[in-house]
Amino acid sequence: MRQVKEVIDLSCCDEDLKFELMRDCIVIMADNFKDSQPNGLATVVNQHIKEKTGCEDAYFKQKEISNGIALSLMEKVKEILKANDSLETYVKVAIVGNILDFGAYNVNTDFKELITGNLNEDLSISEIDEFEKALKSHDEVLYLVDNSGEIVFDRLLIEKILKYDVGVIVAVKSGPIVNDACIKEAIDAGLDELAEIITLGCDSGGIVEEMFSDEFRKRFDESRFIIAKGMANYEGLTEMDLEGKDVFSLLCSKCNPISRNLSVEIGSFVLKKL
Repeated sequence: MRQVKEVIDLSCCDEDLKFELMRDCIVIMADNFKDSQPNGLATVVNQHIKEKTGCEDAYFKQKEISNGIALSLMEKVKEILKANDSLETYVKVAIVGNILDFGAYNVNTDFKELITGNLNEDLSISEIDEFEKALKSHDEVLYLVDNSGEIVFDRLLIEKILKYDVGVIVAVKSGPIVNDACIKEAIDAGLDELAEIITLGCDSGGIVEEMFSDEFRKRFDESRFIIAKGMANYEGLTEMDLEGKDVFSLLCSKCNPISRNLSVEIGSFVLKKL
């Protein structure tokens, strides 16, 4: 569904290896495009780059920068939340944080300006009543985080969720893939102070059901209430059987396929029950 548009930092590679990797990635995508699931294909491409370069975490610098950008905006964000303490404002802030994505935007993007310029924008899809109903109906939520940096904004929403007496389990990737949050980034953002942190048991791009560890599969199956951040998690979840679960996707739509699927403009902010 989503366009494959990921800028991998290969500055440590020589030119021959860069061209070899680009050729390999094109071949992998061409050979697997017809029968593949987008998240699975993106995972295969990133795993191939890891193997060929020996670089386990190509986005290490970008992840640190992302957390720094998010933390630098906290004073402004908290002013907005102080002025309007509604649940929808906290949801909106968490979704606007989804902009902070080095895997989707140009490396020269001014994220501070982009985020601050959108903090007061309305949600294009807002199923906030259903979301609050779920908060009042469950005692625990599985929170699937997305990018580094963004998770700093997620912390604010998690603090709000806790006021509904809902326990939070945060799920991160087991290993680096693009700029997705792993345990280190979650701890750096202080999420361990508020929630239990678990891993998917894999380093997949978004949710790839076939790659779940047995332990995470059990936790996922037992979860009746799930919050999922970002486009890749939205894609993966829409291909799964979610019967009997309250599942909400919180995202900024950053590509044409997702925008068409949701019937929104690119750059729209979405809170949608799946």
